Amino acid sequence: MASFAAATLFFLLQALLLLPPSAASSSNLFREYIGALFNGVRFSDVPVDPGVQFHFILAFAIDYTTLASPTPTNGNFNIFWDSQNLSPARAAAIKRSHPNVRLAVSLGGDSVGGRSANFTPTSVDSWVDNAVSSLTRIIKQYHLDGIDVDYEHFEADPDTFAECVGRLVTRLKRSGVISFASIAPFDDAEVQRHYLALWKKYGKVIDYVNFQFYAYDAGTTVSQFLSYFDRQKSNYRGGRILASISTETNPGGLSPQNGFFRACKTLKKQGKLGGIFIWAADSSKSDGFRYEKQAQSLLSVSS
Repeated sequence: MASFAAATLFFLLQALLLLPPSAASSSNLFREYIGALFNGVRFSDVPVDPGVQFHFILAFAIDYTTLASPTPTNGNFNIFWDSQNLSPARAAAIKRSHPNVRLAVSLGGDSVGGRSANFTPTSVDSWVDNAVSSLTRIIKQYHLDGIDVDYEHFEADPDTFAECVGRLVTRLKRSGVISFASIAPFDDAEVQRHYLALWKKYGKVIDYVNFQFYAYDAGTTVSQFLSYFDRQKSNYRGGRILASISTETNPGGLSPQNGFFRACKTLKKQGKLGGIFIWAADSSKSDGFRYEKQAQSLLSVSS
C-alpha cells in the first residue's frame, strides 16, 4: 500500500511539473491602466490591496511626434499619458508606499491625435534600435519595471511586427531595463494575426497576456466568457491570460452586473486565472474604484 501511494504521488507530481505555470495554479496579479484620459487621476487615488501583485500600466507611450498633427517616428517613443499627475516623483512615491506595486508603460494604443496609432516601422533594425534607446530613457526616468504592447493598427506585416517587438523585449530584458513584458490583443482577425505571429516566435519572453475581453459584444454571458477565455488560452498556449473589464461608459464583454466576478471565481478554482486587469483607473475614479476593490479582494483570497 505504501509503495502504491508513493508511486501515485510520484506520477501526480510529474503531471503537475509538465503543466505550464499558468495551468498549475491561478495568480494574484492585478493590473490597472492609467493616464490616458487626462482627468487628473493619480497613482495614490487607486486602492492597493497588500495581498496582490499590483501593476500600474501607464497609457501610453507612442512612436509618434507630439505635435498637433502627430506623425510616426520609427520607434522613437514619446509620452502621451497625463505626465503632470503621473510624474516620475509620484511613480517613485507609490512604489515606496506599496512594496507590492510595479509600474509599466503601454506602447501604441488605439489612437493618437484623433487618428489611428499605426505600427509603422521603416525597417526592423532601425525601429528596434530607436525603440530600445527611447524607451530605456523613459523607463529609467519614470522608475518603470516593464512594458505592455498594445498596438491595434498596423502598417507592417505580422512577421515584421513579431521581429520588431520580440527583439525589443529581448534586448530590454537582457540589459536589465525591464523585468516583465505583456501584450494586449483582442479578438479581431488582423490584430490576432500580428500578435499570434509574435507569440509563436517570441512567446517565451512575454510574461502576461492582457486579453481585451471587453472588446467582445456587450451582453456576453458567463458561459460565453468562459468559452472565449479557453479559446484564447489555447491560442496563447502556455501564457498567463488575464481576465478583463472596462469601466468606461457602455463597455462590451461580460460586465460585473452579468457575472464577471463569478466567472473569475470559476477560472480561479480551475487554476486558469492569470490575473485580472481593468481599463482604466481614469474612468473608475468617479465610481470610487468599486471594481478595482472587488477584483483585488477576489485575487487576494486563497482558494
